[in-house]
Amino acid sequence: MKNDTNRLLDIVSMSKDYCETCQDVTQYTKIEFTDRMLDLLPRIYWNFFDLSATISLGEMDFFSDYVDEGLYEEIRNGIASVMGGSDIFLETFEVDMKYSETPISASISEGLADIYQPLFNFISVVHDSEGAQLEEAFISCKEDFENYWSQTLCNVLRALNNIKYGLREEDDL
Repeated sequence: MKNDTNRLLDIVSMSKDYCETCQDVTQYTKIEFTDRMLDLLPRIYWNFFDLSATISLGEMDFFSDYVDEGLYEEIRNGIASVMGGSDIFLETFEVDMKYSETPISASISEGLADIYQPLFNFISVVHDSEGAQLEEAFISCKEDFENYWSQTLCNVLRALNNIKYGLREEDDL
């Protein structure tokens, strides 16, 4: 993984762009924010999917202190306010969906906040360690990606794509 330092720095930069966009969400219109997420999310997915993490850190968690409930809610609420009525979408990959007779909904804002948390933690570890824990932070974030937030990213991407290209009412944009 030592040979991938430049690639890791690119991932840090992309993660920082994502986090800054989420933090500054109220400066965007819904369609501008949607476009920004449609630009960033596929690249984030690809980079976390494509770059191998060659060692396992086990249960080590670098990230417990960076994103508290208040910051998480601030990000989620900001995104929800910009997304308005488009925030809720039907979730088809929810495990409980196969046992439910009623549709299960999810929210773009919660999904994006769920992605924000590990990415913010990742860039915070790198920043606070002045880059010394770059590989360890990436490995930990990649493990979280594989176990938790990769599916969330795909689901939110589908919902954002529907806002951009799906059936929608023009006055909702």
